Amino acid sequence: MRRPGFALALLAAAAVPGCATQGGGNVAMEQARGGLKLTLLPSPGAQLVTIRVLVRSGAAQDPAGKEGLASLTAAMLGSGGTASLPYEELLRKLYPMAAEIGHHADKEVTVFVGQVHQERLDDFYPMFRDLFLAPRFDPADFRRNRDDLVNAIEKNLRGNDDENLGKAALELSMYEGHPYGALDGGTVQGLKALTLEDARAFFERHYTRDNVHLGVAGELPPAFLDRILRDFLELPKGEPEPMALPEPRRSKGIEVVFVEKECRAPAISIGCPIGVTRAHEDFYPLMVANSYLGEHRTFNGVLMNNMRGKRGLNYGDYSYVENFIQEGGSTFPLPNIPRRQQFFSIWIRPVRPENALFALRQAVRELDRLVAQGLSQQDFETTREFLINYSRLWAQTQSRRLGHLLDSKWYLGPQGDFLAEVQARLPRLTREQVNAAARRHLQAKDLVVAIVCKDAAALREKLLSGAPTPIVYDTEGTPPEILTEDKAIEAYALPLNRERVRIVPAAGMFEKR
Repeated sequence: MRRPGFALALLAAAAVPGCATQGGGNVAMEQARGGLKLTLLPSPGAQLVTIRVLVRSGAAQDPAGKEGLASLTAAMLGSGGTASLPYEELLRKLYPMAAEIGHHADKEVTVFVGQVHQERLDDFYPMFRDLFLAPRFDPADFRRNRDDLVNAIEKNLRGNDDENLGKAALELSMYEGHPYGALDGGTVQGLKALTLEDARAFFERHYTRDNVHLGVAGELPPAFLDRILRDFLELPKGEPEPMALPEPRRSKGIEVVFVEKECRAPAISIGCPIGVTRAHEDFYPLMVANSYLGEHRTFNGVLMNNMRGKRGLNYGDYSYVENFIQEGGSTFPLPNIPRRQQFFSIWIRPVRPENALFALRQAVRELDRLVAQGLSQQDFETTREFLINYSRLWAQTQSRRLGHLLDSKWYLGPQGDFLAEVQARLPRLTREQVNAAARRHLQAKDLVVAIVCKDAAALREKLLSGAPTPIVYDTEGTPPEILTEDKAIEAYALPLNRERVRIVPAAGMFEKR
């Protein structure tokens, strides 16, 4: 039954104790109706309106042999037309509005983001709504989107994007035999096996009111919230069976997969699954430990300072305690890629071939030193202060604030607010808590390593020999204390699992599961 007073009820919710807050004190409010969930982030004075539709289904639900179905279904909505508007006409209408529609499918969720100036909301919203209530599923759109996904694997990932190829190879190896153990965008053969009816059936099963969480932010017309809830209640009831997630396998020793391809410089990724997500008490101290080790694209981390700053090995070296995708041209995390299981990783951006194994040894050694020695009191206080301030930048835009808020509901429940938790918890953390969490959840003995390189056989032989792998400098004048430490690094013993040091050709990766 429609409730005309819904907008007033939401405003009244601001006074409810425990209601989450984000961004300048604006109060985030929750509403559920008929199984449909909505999070409102009021932004008085904002010129833009943002709508996020979070679907609790993703690539991990792809059927065997049809990998890529979740991503292709998302593309049929986010890059397709509606029953009344072909895709080309939809684009023509969006352009003068300067409106945006984007989508992304991860392992367990798929998100759609619409953004428009508030003056054009009445023009924009019916088109955005009909992507879900009346999708076109045009055969031409299907072929175009499927070809785009296949080309993303064959031409881009395998051909031109060595760094992301290394990251994808790492996840593939870490999650062998696990629902996460496939590329989000699918496999070449899986995509080619899909039909338009497969996408339509996936949509009908997964895009239900009980499986959708709406998020809206901006300064909104009073009737809009009631309208969007009423509209999306037209989605069918029900939700798919929850997906069981087994524990990921743990490597025994350091496993290495060399991805053989023609490239100028090896790209290296290192990682292991960890039993910590944002819902875990130890996530907050791990954030501090990780920021000290390798905050993304900053000089706050020891990896960046010791590998790039002191030695000029490469452009950057970073670490992460959860799945991380950089949002566009920013340095900040992309929201709405939550997972029930997470992993720790180190990203070594491409290095000269002769320095690849030195860089690998140094990164693992720095991780080992963090676990064994922990942070000093000064390092702890400096890193904690940096992270308290830096994390505020993650929600600079209205769209990011809303995205982080929806992630908070995923991990922490209806009243959860992760960014507020960061601001509340980090000032109370102690050095002892941070170092203890690092010892509990991080280690440098049982890791998976992916190295994208040419001449993989020679590099594999050198690694297995156990011989020192000294760094090669372009110039003279390296400080004596650095040269002394280099001797320790070049001979640092890696506990290799020799049976799991293997070579795979890039050309055959992600062809099928």
